Amino acid sequence: MSDDNALHDELKELIVETLALEDVTAAEIETDGALFGDGLGLDSIDSLEIAMVLEERYGAVLADDPDTNREIFQSVRTLGKFVSENRAR
Repeated sequence: MSDDNALHDELKELIVETLALEDVTAAEIETDGALFGDGLGLDSIDSLEIAMVLEERYGAVLADDPDTNREIFQSVRTLGKFVSENRAR
């Protein structure tokens, strides 16, 4: 398993735990599936909660730019890319 896949799996678990999702398991979240709207159905409050956990766990801080953040939160893959590029070493 590549580092990316391991991170994606970790992020899926994090999403399920952070948001206390009861009807979705980490394994059911598609790496390239949409996190908002017709995808996982997350909302802006969910993204704030996830952003706080990403900062706490990885030291990856989101900017105050809605367009950039929308891109980051498109999928688990885009979240993983953001974390990989911005995690505290």
